[in-house]
Amino acid sequence: MPRPLQRGVSGIQIPDSQSKEKAEKEDLDKRVSSDQSPSSFSLRFPLRLLFADNSNNNSPSKYGNFTDNGFASDPFIVGSPRSRLNLLHFLKLSLLFIVVLALTGSFWWTLSISTSSRGHVNHGYRRLQERLVSDLLDIGEFTRGPARLKELEFCSQEFENYVPCFNVSGDSALGNSDGNELDRQCGRELRQNCLVLPPVNYKIPLRWPTGRDVIWVANVKITAQEVLSSGSLTKRMMMLDEEQISFRSASLMFDGVEDYSHQIAEMIGLRNESSFIQAGVRTILDIGCGYGSFGAHLFQSQLLTMCVANYEPTGSQVQLTLERGLPAMVASFTSKQLPYPSLSYDMLHCARCGIDWDQKGGIFLIEADRLLRPGGYFVWTSPLTNARNKESQKRWKFVQDFTQSICWEMLSQQDETAVWKKTSKKSCYSSRKPGSGPSLCGKSHDIETPYYRELQNCIGGTQNSRWIPIDKRERWPSRANLNKNELAIHALQPDELAEDTDSWKTTVNNYWSLLSPLIFSDHPKRPGEEDPSPPYNMFRNVLDMNAEFGGFNSALLQAKKFVWVMNVVSMSGPNHLPLIQDRGFVGILHDWCEAFPSYPRTYDFVHAAGLLSLEFAKPRRCTMLDLFIEIDRLLRPEGWVIIRDTVPLIETARALTTQLKWDARVIEIESDSDQRLLICQKPFYKRQSSY
Repeated sequence: MPRPLQRGVSGIQIPDSQSKEKAEKEDLDKRVSSDQSPSSFSLRFPLRLLFADNSNNNSPSKYGNFTDNGFASDPFIVGSPRSRLNLLHFLKLSLLFIVVLALTGSFWWTLSISTSSRGHVNHGYRRLQERLVSDLLDIGEFTRGPARLKELEFCSQEFENYVPCFNVSGDSALGNSDGNELDRQCGRELRQNCLVLPPVNYKIPLRWPTGRDVIWVANVKITAQEVLSSGSLTKRMMMLDEEQISFRSASLMFDGVEDYSHQIAEMIGLRNESSFIQAGVRTILDIGCGYGSFGAHLFQSQLLTMCVANYEPTGSQVQLTLERGLPAMVASFTSKQLPYPSLSYDMLHCARCGIDWDQKGGIFLIEADRLLRPGGYFVWTSPLTNARNKESQKRWKFVQDFTQSICWEMLSQQDETAVWKKTSKKSCYSSRKPGSGPSLCGKSHDIETPYYRELQNCIGGTQNSRWIPIDKRERWPSRANLNKNELAIHALQPDELAEDTDSWKTTVNNYWSLLSPLIFSDHPKRPGEEDPSPPYNMFRNVLDMNAEFGGFNSALLQAKKFVWVMNVVSMSGPNHLPLIQDRGFVGILHDWCEAFPSYPRTYDFVHAAGLLSLEFAKPRRCTMLDLFIEIDRLLRPEGWVIIRDTVPLIETARALTTQLKWDARVIEIESDSDQRLLICQKPFYKRQSSY
């Protein structure tokens, strides 16, 4: 659990004389602008400006307890005194040797002062330190060049939409002939050591909520025929023009979404879809979601819908859904158990999702039952439910009988839609006739959070202490703060969750203070002022790589940031994913030495607190560079990364950002001298015409 990033006064002091300050800054700017490489700190990326202009401000720092002492901790800022050697071939070696000694002494001197008497450092020392750094920066460019890590090359154009672990051609070459060519095959694909570029005509997505209804055609891989072709209910609800795909409800084509949602609510016994929350529904798993219109419509009712669909080389449901700013991930429901805990979702939805629920002895329905909470709803829309021919009627009869055998009650059937409710009572299973349905899983098979395990032919979750009917749980948003009894299931006390919540609330406030001058570039504001009117922020899709209790997600929602967070629980640490799901959030169990199940350019903001310590505290089969290349693949152009970890790991990570061509800065945390923040922005690099 991170310590709070408390607000305070920046360590950078203000010079006494404004005229001297202006002259010194102009002199500094001239030297820096003449010596720095344009590719390293381009003015297109304002992160550099955020920390470079602090000395111009005659008021306390707007960045709280984050002090910009990044120069002293940057391993690549080096320099040397004037050498008197006359032999030219010894010059460079001498410079480098002397600079290392000078910086070592300066670093320990600075550290000693900052830890023992930080509060008493005067203006003169700070000005002298800044001047020294400026001088070292002037001469450092001559010596650091050969020592810099080599920048990574850009991938070829065929990698624009590359999803590792789902390489179709590679899987086919393995000889798969069981119809599962699109299944996840991690560990067999070639590891990429290049940076994925966006398509030639890629544009930054429109801000939320506009981006929910309109996306740029060039940002996704889809053909006009795929847009207009038949498919699921929500797939057909699109309009295509020259540059954009529109999902606006103003079209007559869109009337079906609202009517369809209203129909489902009535079949459950509710007035309309706005009453889902009162019925205990918060999270929905939308299988084969089309392009996310069902979830987009329900979002206004505070329902969180996670889309899962197979990998698709073109016309991807997942890619378009994420492009709209809606939760989605690549997953095959018919091959392996999904990396979610048992009893995770309040509703499962399948509208012509392409799954034959009657196949393989009903094993797909068993997996659906595992994911569904007690008292949860299963909604299926398919022509099979209203079939006329004998073969289809036979298949429909199998589904009806099988759902009854796993203790599902059919609530209603209208047209092509049927709704079932999972039993809330465990006693239902013991009251079944012998041999009338699948058996209950034993403890060895009833794993709470399987990781892409083979589908099981037994009913899971019945031995889980989290067996709580959805109508007995707190309603959203109270669900985010679990009651005492629910926390006890997760071995937590209320004060522990409260402390974690308060800590992340402070942390998010300080993050926003750091980034607000940048993300509100068109609506400048200062910390303490109200957020500008909509659109509120440039973040929509957020990836938390080490979510722990889901505190970062909770704090963002409390701060009224209109985002959704993919909470990732690493296989290397404790499994808190059941807790995250029970709080009404969405997440996934993941091994960060494997590729994340998503398309390139799908997240606006990546957050990782303590992940490096967790993943690289012991030898791993992957490197930190592998992890950063994957982050770069997932991050949208001009997207942001915040990494919080120990000083040595942050310094290592800072070095790797030069290989990724990111603009980066290390920030101190006064409330925790052992940790640093690394804040990075990914540049918007465009493919050259030679490709």
